[in-house]
Amino acid sequence: MGAGFSLIPELYANDQIKKEPLFVKERWCYNLAVTSPEKTSAAKLGLLALIIGAVGIAFSPIFVRLSELGPSATGFHRMFLALPVLWLWAGVDSRRGVVSQATAKTIVPTRAEWPLVVLTGLLFAGDMAVWHWSIRLTSVANATLLANFAPVFVALGAAVWLKEEITRQFLIALIVALIGTVMVLGSSINLGERHLIGDILGLMTAAFYAGYILVVKQVRRTIAAGTLMLWSAIISAGALLPLALLSGEGLVAPSLYSWLILGALALISHCGGQGLIAYALAHLSASFSSLTLLLQPVLAAFLAWTLLSEPLGSFQAAGGVVVLAGILLASRSNLKPPDYRSRGTND
Repeated sequence: MGAGFSLIPELYANDQIKKEPLFVKERWCYNLAVTSPEKTSAAKLGLLALIIGAVGIAFSPIFVRLSELGPSATGFHRMFLALPVLWLWAGVDSRRGVVSQATAKTIVPTRAEWPLVVLTGLLFAGDMAVWHWSIRLTSVANATLLANFAPVFVALGAAVWLKEEITRQFLIALIVALIGTVMVLGSSINLGERHLIGDILGLMTAAFYAGYILVVKQVRRTIAAGTLMLWSAIISAGALLPLALLSGEGLVAPSLYSWLILGALALISHCGGQGLIAYALAHLSASFSSLTLLLQPVLAAFLAWTLLSEPLGSFQAAGGVVVLAGILLASRSNLKPPDYRSRGTND
């Protein structure tokens, strides 16, 4: 594909484009006439990885619901069983010399990189802990929809840390999303405290995952996806193990079927889903990425209805549409674009 002129909103990140913003219809767009074919191709590959990653993580609430272990133990095995594949992935990155700008061909982060790598693992461990409990205490559709408020928190975090202006459009989007939340939670409130607690944990999941996305976005400027996924999984597993032990959850799956479910969770949802998302974040903006990940709740609700026979009422479904519309509007609100001049890894 040769260089040409086109307008695409908030798609590229890092050095995927040279910064020539055009303000069109109150949205930031970019002149891609100066974009090289290689960088355009990388962004398209990142978008494909992001979509496939969204499909991968859409299966995770199904696997968690089918798991015969407790929530924290399930989260631990998600990390632990993924380690061999992630180690191989990091090794490939090492041999290709794309692990880190500072560390060359080693899979060990530098001293300066470690704090954010550790934070990545801890945030994902928190996300897993509260989200797995949310799935157990509320419906798959509710847990997943509420967890996908993360784009709102991503926008808020970017506004605070990057000093970006929150527009009127963003505030309207936030109100729309809150209205949708009331619609989604209508049946939950009537069903008692147990269900309501699960919904609250779903919102907490969104906050943890938003922090994870923001930190991964920063870390991927210097560290390749395989290396980041390996070390964050080790840290997350180390954090989830004591939680599982303290809660009295067993760590040994009772059947081959249970081990297969845990293996699928590790390979499909973590290595495949989260791994591809981490890869994509080096090539796409955080706001566009979080927007595309809204494919997850739609797919998860459909999978729960298909595989688990979990009902999805018309009013709840309408609330889900309103929530998604609000988050979509928030993700596309008029925030100042990030600085794309910094360079990141290519993988």
